[in-house]
Amino acid sequence: MELEEFAEFLVTNIAKEADLVKVKKFESGDGIILEILVSESDMSRVIGRQGKVANSIKSLIQAKAYNEGIKNIKVNIDSF
Repeated sequence: MELEEFAEFLVTNIAKEADLVKVKKFESGDGIILEILVSESDMSRVIGRQGKVANSIKSLIQAKAYNEGIKNIKVNIDSF
């Protein structure tokens, strides 16, 4: 399972409007940027209280990336 698929799997199981979740991967000179886009109504569910859900999502993605040999990854969660 690729990083984008893994991130989409995690977020779609949290979001109510799962069909609107989009994950994009960008490669830059510094490493990889993974951008997760969710609907405005799902932002509070994805972020959680004091950002605990978002931090957990980021930690899981970073752990999977590290297992695949990717050492520098940044995860952005945003709404559209």
